[in-house]
Amino acid sequence: MFIKTKKSFSDLLLNKEAKEQLKDTEKFLVNKKIKSKTGFGSLFIGPSDGDKKTAAALLGQSSDKQVYHIDLLKVVSKYIGETEKNLDKLFSRAEDKGWILFFDEADALFGKRTGVKDSNDRYANIEINYLLQKMEAHPELVILSANSKKNIDKAFMRRLRTVVHFDPPPG
Repeated sequence: MFIKTKKSFSDLLLNKEAKEQLKDTEKFLVNKKIKSKTGFGSLFIGPSDGDKKTAAALLGQSSDKQVYHIDLLKVVSKYIGETEKNLDKLFSRAEDKGWILFFDEADALFGKRTGVKDSNDRYANIEINYLLQKMEAHPELVILSANSKKNIDKAFMRRLRTVVHFDPPPG
């Protein structure tokens, strides 16, 4: 599903730092003339009030790119290897089409790796490692959206260029 909005950046109630980070992300998208080997990862943190999804749509509109909202139910599978296949299809199609990817409730997929106690833990960690590789190689913007960054794996955090806090300005 693609995200669209009729709002503008001025409709977002954000603090100054968050607005600057969104402008930096927009500059990356608008000024990017040649496909790069790596893209731009951004984490949108804050309450579930719709502003994160609206900001993603606005970034797409300003760069003339479609923003694809990932339905995690269609990506994550309980069968070994199926999640990786689904992610490979998703990222390949997104690269071909030049889509921005928007992972809502990202902590469900980008969560912290666990200690390996059984084969389920091992395969869950393999899925996260695979996702790290795909995200790092994707030449377009990948937006992760979550309520809190405390559950996001540190390896993902290191690969993000911006962490935008969707907290309303004080006062």
